[in-house]
Amino acid sequence: MSSVRTDANAGGRWLGLYVLGYLVFLYLPVLLIPLFSFNDSIQAAFPLQGFTTEWYRTLYGNPALSGALANSLVIGVIAACGATLCGITVSYMDLYGRSPLAATISAIARLPILIPGVIVGISLLILVNLIGLGPSRISIVLGHILVALPTTVVVMRSRFAAIPKTIREAALDLGASDWTTFRRVMLPLSLPAVLSAFMLSFLISFDEFIVVFFLAGTESTLPLYIWSQLRFPRSLPTVMALGTVILTVSFIIAASAEILRHRGLGAARRNPA
Repeated sequence: MSSVRTDANAGGRWLGLYVLGYLVFLYLPVLLIPLFSFNDSIQAAFPLQGFTTEWYRTLYGNPALSGALANSLVIGVIAACGATLCGITVSYMDLYGRSPLAATISAIARLPILIPGVIVGISLLILVNLIGLGPSRISIVLGHILVALPTTVVVMRSRFAAIPKTIREAALDLGASDWTTFRRVMLPLSLPAVLSAFMLSFLISFDEFIVVFFLAGTESTLPLYIWSQLRFPRSLPTVMALGTVILTVSFIIAASAEILRHRGLGAARRNPA
């Protein structure tokens, strides 16, 4: 027994070292961006030259950056609204529609997460050209809805599944129609998940690059602006400062969305009936 316990402890230590090495490999490059954004040098290299906030001050009063940011915000909000609305509909019908068609649509809605982004971008470019839209803001919004839809479906489906079926059955037994039950019972109970799905889909849209690269045309978004600035070495510190701001805001939004989602699931477990 002692040898088995020793082998288990050794295996646990190796597993811990592997996880630690994986986390360092994955997140250390991300943590270097904020570090170099305060470095008083245009070179992202050690040793650091000194502390400065100059690169953050250069973010203000930049018309190209302001335009790209405004485009990303508008596109992100519209795409998040569309993806959340579609996610609510698809996931609800999948669980309560009792239709093979609803289950098929739900599976198709989650499929884009498995398809490489380049393939999605090329396919969407061909589609918008065929229907006459071409690369435009509308095309970007449609592409972002497609990319964000799997996330909203997963979030909303898990929330609807966590609501006891007896609640919906009781509303139907009391004479409420399906639409009334959904609007006045199921949707209010799912509000934390709706907000979480909206925030996550907005974050996906705001950070999306590959789809925008194919569909942008003359519309520049923040990821495209960052990519264009990487060609100029002197712009690298400003890009890292901008990346730090985006990283911080993205972390806050993602954490808030996860907190909302867990609160909703926790409320469903505490009130099973």
